[in-house]
Formats: sequence, C-alpha cells, structure tokens
Amino acid sequence: MSLIIIILAILVIAFFLGTYIIYRIGFYSSPKNHGDIYEVPDHEPFLSLKDKIVGLVKVLDEKPFEWVWIKAYDGLKLAGRYYHVKDGAPVDICFHGWRGNGIRDFCGGSKLAFELGHNVLIVEQRGQGASKGHTMTYGVKEKYDVLSWAKYVNERFGTDTELYIYGVSMGAATVLMATGLELPDNVKAVIADCPYASPVEIIKKVTDDDMKLPFNLFKPLIYAAAFIYGHFNLGDKLSDCREAVKKSKVPVLLIHGEEDKFVPAWMSRPIAEANPELVRYETFPGADHGMSYMVDTERYEKTVKEFLQSK
Repeated sequence: MSLIIIILAILVIAFFLGTYIIYRIGFYSSPKNHGDIYEVPDHEPFLSLKDKIVGLVKVLDEKPFEWVWIKAYDGLKLAGRYYHVKDGAPVDICFHGWRGNGIRDFCGGSKLAFELGHNVLIVEQRGQGASKGHTMTYGVKEKYDVLSWAKYVNERFGTDTELYIYGVSMGAATVLMATGLELPDNVKAVIADCPYASPVEIIKKVTDDDMKLPFNLFKPLIYAAAFIYGHFNLGDKLSDCREAVKKSKVPVLLIHGEEDKFVPAWMSRPIAEANPELVRYETFPGADHGMSYMVDTERYEKTVKEFLQSK
C-alpha cells in the first residue's frame, strides 16, 4: 500500500511540475522583462531591415504621448500609450504580439496613422509591458480587453469618434476574435497582420515544427497548464478566428507575409474564406513574420489607405 501511495505521490508531483514548466514556457510573462524596443532578431530578413526598423522605432519612441490606464473586464490594470494628433479625429487602437511590445510592432503602422491624421492608442497587452498580470492567453482573455479599450475611448472621446482596431501576430488574432463579440457601433474596421487561426493551432505548430515535440502527446498537459496556472480554457470556442469572423459586422483587412515562418500564411486563408464578403485578404511576397510593412512599405500603405477609404 505504501508503495502505491509513493508512486501516486510521485505522479502527482510530476504532473504539477510538468504543467508548471509548460506554463512558464508558453504562457508566463513578466512585465519587467518585456525586452528592448530597439532589439531586432539577429537573422535574416530582419538584419537587412534593421536600420529601417530601428529608425522607425526611434521616431515613435521620441514622440510625446500620454500614459493611460484602464481596468479590464476582470479587474486587471492595463496600460497604453496615447498619441494625440487632433481633436475629433479617428482613434486607432493597436494590439501587439506575443512577448512583443507596441512600439516595435507598430513603428510602421503608427507612422501611417499619423499621416492620415488619426490619434493612436498603443495598448500594452496583459502580462506585458507596463500592464499588470503574468499570463498571456493567446487571445482567450485578450479579446475582451479589446472591448474594454474601446469602451475607454468612447467614454473619453464620445461614441461619435470613429474607431479602427489593429493587431499584429497574437494581437492580430486577438482583434479578429473580438469581431465575434459585440463591438461598439463606431468601430469601423479591423486590420489584422499575420494572425493565427486559433490558440491551439499556433501552439500545435510551434510544438510540432519548432520544438520538434509531439503536440498530441503533450496536449492534455498544455491544456492543464493553461487552466491551472493561467485560469483560462485554451480550447475556448469563442477564440477561433474563423468562427469569430463569420459573425463579424465590420470589414476586416487581413495581411500576411508569404515567407512567415512563425505563423505560416496558410493560417490566414481559412479566416478570409470564413467571411469573403467582409474580409479583404492580402499577402506580401518575401515578407517574414510581421515584416510586410518593412518589405513593401509602398504597397502596404496603399493597401491600408484604400481599405480605410472604402469604409
């Protein structure tokens, strides 16, 4: 009997230790460790674009802004940088990627927004940057933060202010998931750059292809890690971008680099096909993850301008 108890105890300890390690690798984020905004990956194609990226980051980093704070739907304190261009102008609300930061992810998109005369709110996602929390949920909880930020802008500037919601990578998936919710009527469009189709699909891709581990073998532990330590359901049905976009009432511009190795471009196609009447789908040859703007700035800006003007 004592041997059985010992074996069971070892299995329980192994389970909780294993799930905690998975949580730390995949879902944990310390706001104190959100990285250097000027840091660029030390491999191609990023190295050849480094000067352009750093230059745009520097311009945005030196631009005056106002720190703003809100309480999310679950009480978590979230931070954002608000850049005011002019009174009464549309507001672009921007959501960065997994373990990313808004300054780097939107150094190009914000430049275009300023040129269009839009005010810009760059959100620091939960568990990242100055925002509180320690867990990234791949959009499961973040999609509701989109509603919280839209509510903040409406309360501050009024519901007659046009809102445009932008996202890159995890932020792109997040804003697409939000299209399946009740967005305010003054949200005029959503722009999503290199999203994944669902949290489970991107984790499966990274586990199988990048980490060379069998996702199906670790799947129960990954789900358990998210639930026990992150307090969320990784398989949340409302967090599938395809299903959300089917319900969308706002136009969506979907952008993806054809050479994206982290979130393959094929993940975007079924999202576009879910609602072809409202989704415009554009791919950029030669662009890696989140690099479409950098690789072909002229076409990227032209595409976004045409999309916004058609709304």
